[in-house]
Amino acid sequence: MSGELASARTTGFVDIVAAGRALRVEYAWVGPGRDRAAPIVFLHEGLGSVAMWRDFPERLCAAIGRPGFVYSRPGYGRSTPRPAGEHWAVDFMHHQAHEVLPAVLAAAGIDTPWLFGHSDGGSIALLHAARHAVAGVVAVAPHLFVEDVSVASIARAQVAYESGGLRERLARYHDDVDSAFFGWNDAWLSPTFREWNIERDIAAIAVPLLAVQGEGDEYGTLEQVRALARRSPQAQLRVIPACGHSPHRDQPEVLIDAVCSFLANEKGPSTR
Repeated sequence: MSGELASARTTGFVDIVAAGRALRVEYAWVGPGRDRAAPIVFLHEGLGSVAMWRDFPERLCAAIGRPGFVYSRPGYGRSTPRPAGEHWAVDFMHHQAHEVLPAVLAAAGIDTPWLFGHSDGGSIALLHAARHAVAGVVAVAPHLFVEDVSVASIARAQVAYESGGLRERLARYHDDVDSAFFGWNDAWLSPTFREWNIERDIAAIAVPLLAVQGEGDEYGTLEQVRALARRSPQAQLRVIPACGHSPHRDQPEVLIDAVCSFLANEKGPSTR
């Protein structure tokens, strides 16, 4: 990370209450300024955190000229860990979208954000936008339903975590690495999760929407973003060649260019 980008990051914690539980949430402000009106709010993947974004939020915000707010969901990064023995329910992404994210935005004083979500974070962004005021959404490799390829890749991740060194790599980014991994892994591999589907939930989205997916995404087929376009006719689709599940790591410049072009053509939140 360059000195210029690094100097633009300020970190801290906000305290929230969600589902009757007091939680501490790690955050970072990045990019130019700290305008609380319509910043870009970054929502991480199923094993992500503030630190795991690396410098991508700074790079995107610098290119756009807009501040960004990055946070670790409870259970991840430096945020409050998942209680020992607690298993996430099938609707854990709904809980994040409708209870945790609104509480985080309120605590941070953020109004009408642009949401940038990756993977599970993309699904959370879509669910939130269907009920709450946002300026628009960039959903990168979102999940709308469960596919065999997703389950197979997540099962392989479990093997890598238990015997392949993944645990040690993730431990650098999470205070309680088992909380982060098994909250996500156990939920996705639960037989009841195979029926999870948010296509109807997100049909109410009326704001500008960009859906991005790598052509070689190992966690989902392109039917994910195509289904999103059928539910949200205003959605713009971008499929990135030579790219897997994480375009911000595989093809960051292509992704930044796509988001900049998208935002340049959007003047603000649309009305329902």
